[in-house]
Amino acid sequence: MPGRWKASTMIAGAGAAVAVAAALGFLAFGGAAAAGIEAGWSGNGGNAVTVTLPTATQRVAIIEARTPGRPLVLIDPGHGGQDPGATAVSGDVSEKDLALQLGRELRDRLASDGRVRIAMTRDDDRYLTLDQRSALARDLGASLYVSLHMDSAPNPLARGATVYSLSDVASDEESARLARSENSALARAAGSDGSVRAILSDLVVQSQMRASATLAERLVRNAGGSVELRPNPHRFADFHVLRSAGVPAVLFEAGYISNVDDEAMLRDPKQRAQIVAALARAIETDVAARSLR
Repeated sequence: MPGRWKASTMIAGAGAAVAVAAALGFLAFGGAAAAGIEAGWSGNGGNAVTVTLPTATQRVAIIEARTPGRPLVLIDPGHGGQDPGATAVSGDVSEKDLALQLGRELRDRLASDGRVRIAMTRDDDRYLTLDQRSALARDLGASLYVSLHMDSAPNPLARGATVYSLSDVASDEESARLARSENSALARAAGSDGSVRAILSDLVVQSQMRASATLAERLVRNAGGSVELRPNPHRFADFHVLRSAGVPAVLFEAGYISNVDDEAMLRDPKQRAQIVAALARAIETDVAARSLR
């Protein structure tokens, strides 16, 4: 097909609860809400769809897989906009920038492999609430949700990556503190009421927790030997954004930007590529395993 094409259409639905629909594995657009979809072909074999959702987060580009209908992976670079996250020990870069860079590189790696569809909650320096991030997972019908962050600690020697999955009870006090810190953004966001927790049944949440733990364990196995990991790298706590996503989800802390060596590693494209490769292998393996069930 020569050149470049672009088509747009509008989809309107007569659904009810988006969260319930997502929990059942399909997507409904409620009431009079409508979503705009634009599809584009770049002429080099790649293709993407841009979806305009009836929420505060307006446009999301979806990169298609080589095979139509493949599961969708939502990559969520943490922080953004007026929320910089942690500041690196050098003072030269913030967590929001490194998380976005890592997210873009993971997106590009998955797109090159072509085994899954990919979307990002943000592809620029914008602020999103926790509810807006998790709502995207439900609205887009994502199969996996990966939240990307960088850690920070008063101890300058602390370093290594950590993978967090969802649990009602935290694995340790440090994980509990991190969850409280991340969830504190929810209390500051206007209109956040945590209603998804009430909508999703205990059975659905328990299944989500098991699937999230499996994804986290796969990530730890794939990262071993190529990525610096903390002791006991798979930890868990009650992260709101993971719970309300309604799908298997992990929060990945790629390293400590309060550590000189980890900051240098996270700013080095070659070393970041090792992290990206581990994430991509874990994601693709997880999707393939679910497809066989």
